[in-house]
Amino acid sequence: MIVVGLTGGIGAGKSSVSAQLAERGAVVIDADAIVRELQRPGQPVFDAMVEEFGEGIVAGDGTLDRPAVADRVFGDPEALKRLNAITHPAVQAEMARLMGEAAGTDAIVIMDIPLLTEKREGMGKVIVVDTPVEVAIERLVGQRGLTEDDARARIANQISREERLALADFVVDNSGDLDQLAREVDRCWEWLGSLEHPAAT
Repeated sequence: MIVVGLTGGIGAGKSSVSAQLAERGAVVIDADAIVRELQRPGQPVFDAMVEEFGEGIVAGDGTLDRPAVADRVFGDPEALKRLNAITHPAVQAEMARLMGEAAGTDAIVIMDIPLLTEKREGMGKVIVVDTPVEVAIERLVGQRGLTEDDARARIANQISREERLALADFVVDNSGDLDQLAREVDRCWEWLGSLEHPAAT
């Protein structure tokens, strides 16, 4: 089993890259998808969040009101710390469980982690999906409906493009069209296939 981190700034197209890698045979462990699953009503994480932050974070249909959570913790480091204390251990446990299922195989496991930091989260290798800031802003406005000011604020709230690229063992350039991205993912898949599997212990 080879474990590789995948990251990229908001609007870079990381989800598109992880989907294409999955199509080529990678086992993708998506941190965002795990968070969404753990935050469904009835899950212990959901219950703990409501207990911590109150019924104001529950939408009318009983699901988690994500914008309300963002409003609650944005700009409040202590609230964010309490939120992370609830979610992070559960997410890490589920990611470890999924990795365990691939242990002892020849799988290429992609750990799709949006906010992979300079710590690299224990990853041996890291893939960074890169796109110029102005292209990311254009996508966030055109595809996600954000205002330009909101898009710029969200990008500014993450580590810089330069800091992210410094983490990279491999860079997927997603500044062009879908055909170009497919070629980049092919190039990435070839690189992944060249990596040496760690010796069994």
